[in-house]
Amino acid sequence: MPDTQALVNEFIAKLKKRKIEGSHATAKCTADLLRSVISQHRVPHTNQAASLIEAVKVVGEQLIAANPVELAVGNIVRRVLHIIREEDLSLATTGIADLTVSIGSDDEDDVGGCRQGLVLSAAAVAAASRSTLRAPSLQTLLEDIPDSAARGNTCSSGGESEGKSKSDKNSKSRKLKHDVIEAINELILDINTCHEQIADQAVEHIHQNEVILTLGRSRTVMEFLCAAKEKKRSFRVFVAEGAPRYQGHVLAKELAAKGLQTTVITDSAVFAMISRVNMVIVGAHAIMANGGVIAPVGLNMVALAAQRHAVPFVVVAGSHKLCPLYPHNPEVLLNDMKSPSDLIDFGEFSDCLDYQVGSGHTSLHVVNPAFDYVPPKLVSLFITDTGGHNPSYMYRLIADYYSADDLVLQR
Repeated sequence: MPDTQALVNEFIAKLKKRKIEGSHATAKCTADLLRSVISQHRVPHTNQAASLIEAVKVVGEQLIAANPVELAVGNIVRRVLHIIREEDLSLATTGIADLTVSIGSDDEDDVGGCRQGLVLSAAAVAAASRSTLRAPSLQTLLEDIPDSAARGNTCSSGGESEGKSKSDKNSKSRKLKHDVIEAINELILDINTCHEQIADQAVEHIHQNEVILTLGRSRTVMEFLCAAKEKKRSFRVFVAEGAPRYQGHVLAKELAAKGLQTTVITDSAVFAMISRVNMVIVGAHAIMANGGVIAPVGLNMVALAAQRHAVPFVVVAGSHKLCPLYPHNPEVLLNDMKSPSDLIDFGEFSDCLDYQVGSGHTSLHVVNPAFDYVPPKLVSLFITDTGGHNPSYMYRLIADYYSADDLVLQR
């Protein structure tokens, strides 16, 4: 296999040069790279999980620094760290359970108390896993096991147990890597199939003779609408062009080619047309921990118009876009300033862009932001590959996918 550092450097160069853009492609490439890093990492006999976590964090910091705007990179790095912690705790719990079974096969009278202590220890490990891998809540506090039960009754089985622990070190390290790689394979499969899983829910949300509005182009939205069309739903789609990149023109051509009734409108006409619309369906760049959405520029305007006319504002996005950070976190860059050439031609305004004598600044500034922030109060529903969820429930999904210890990746 190729050298790991060479793969990392190649991916970092692509991120810096914007050769890989979009949450889906970025998430898949990041997961593939981290799988290679873990498979080639030499795990020591002790602290196997800590060694894997350290290796992933080292690579993850480099990837995030290469292009902080692509939040999917940090999402996948934190997902992989959570997977390592989960698999390590699963192996620890399984080891205690196996030891309990082996002791239970001996004399019941001699080792009854010892076995009871081991059972309590296994319960303590399970409780510790819940409190460690999930964000603090009242439920985790109620599930905690007392310290006395967590310590359990100590017992020793002599040199036989010591010999087993030494002989099982190599097999445990191999088992941990194998389980982590298998879990990452499942994560990559989920990323690859997220569009199909979201599209399968289209018939539940799009009904006959409805009018749907969207802005720009999103592959998830396109497949979602096409899936409803395949289910014999008849509806119309208004596509706002999404200036200045005009990705809405591309989406309109794709929908028209699939036989959908499509109407292209300008972004400034959204408020005028929203009263005729039954639902707004859009994609997202990232879903934040508070239920807010970082989306292509212009969507906040659409969300405000939808709220004014009581039109449902639905966001479709894969679970790899769930970000455990909040919009005010310093690690989150809400905007990426694109080239001014998307807005104006440099040759036509070259005289305005020249420095004024004695002023020290230009007379014309061009700002071309890439993203908008839509607060959670403007979102009606999230549709992910795990189903439909309210904005107030997103924190629970994030608690299942990420560990509280990995929110800040600084080592």
